[in-house]
Amino acid sequence: MTMRFLSTGAVTLALAASAGAAHAQTALSVQTSTQSGGYSFKYINENWAPKISEMTGGEVSIEFLPINSVVPSTETPDTIAAGVLGGDLTSIAYFSGRNPAFAILGDLIAGYDTPQQIQDYCREGGGAEALQELWNTQFPNLIHVVGCGAVSKEALVARVPIRTLEDLKGKKIRSPEGMAATVFRAAGASPVNIPFAEVFTALEKGIVDASDASAYVNNDQNGFNEIAPYPLFPGIHSMAVHQFTVSEETWQSLSPEAQKGLTSWFYEAYADLAKALNEEDLKLVERDKQNPDIEVIDWAQKDRDAFRAIAQKAWEETAAQSPEAEAALKSQLAYMREIGLIQ
Repeated sequence: MTMRFLSTGAVTLALAASAGAAHAQTALSVQTSTQSGGYSFKYINENWAPKISEMTGGEVSIEFLPINSVVPSTETPDTIAAGVLGGDLTSIAYFSGRNPAFAILGDLIAGYDTPQQIQDYCREGGGAEALQELWNTQFPNLIHVVGCGAVSKEALVARVPIRTLEDLKGKKIRSPEGMAATVFRAAGASPVNIPFAEVFTALEKGIVDASDASAYVNNDQNGFNEIAPYPLFPGIHSMAVHQFTVSEETWQSLSPEAQKGLTSWFYEAYADLAKALNEEDLKLVERDKQNPDIEVIDWAQKDRDAFRAIAQKAWEETAAQSPEAEAALKSQLAYMREIGLIQ
């Protein structure tokens, strides 16, 4: 009787030990698309990285790494598939050279009005699933999309007033080649492709009238609004979408509870970061509205809607370049119609 009890107890302890070993903490190195000194990088590290272990039942810990710290930003998926990186938290648009579908899912120029709309599309409107299907065409069963989302809309910096859609005509705007340049060109502007490092000088010397840059808080830190005193806020064009991916092997090693916790962690962290960035932006905007040398321009909704209508043609041109791009656009259009952004 005693021996039978001891035997049963030993089996129970062995099973418990086995279960614990199966879900031992997984430590991941995750490369991001932000500089180590950037607001977003510091905010996630200080406020949300410590919560990962708790939200995954102790199964996951993550070290976030700045952009290009392990590999060039365009190569993170390859290193995840190869098991070199644990994951990435980076801009989807970096992978547009692999398939134009990444451009559509990574930054649908002039498509959405707020980061929350993209968060909802990713989490509830089919966005994460569309991105997963796309990665499956590149690395079948090797990369798992935990989630995707945006945290801010870029505030166009301008040295001349661009108060309406009509005012875009004839303006020289620094913009990377691709969908953004196509949209600006369709609206009557003249896109100029220059490196970001040269934007300040180009604005200062009048080589360009305005520039695709970053969130208002980042533009302020870079001194753009001092030499380009007509910032457009909220922005009218770009809202970069980021992905959070890990290897499929890592994902399958986690318990269902940890998988759910890691997904919740991402969306809660990104919602909080978006809120924090917006609060910082609004503080600076209110400050600058009191500055007689700066005019913060907010386009009327009719101009935003008209710009979106122009942009749709560029979306369709990009979508026609591959079946995957067509599927990606179809997914987004369905959601945008559902929430009333387009007819």
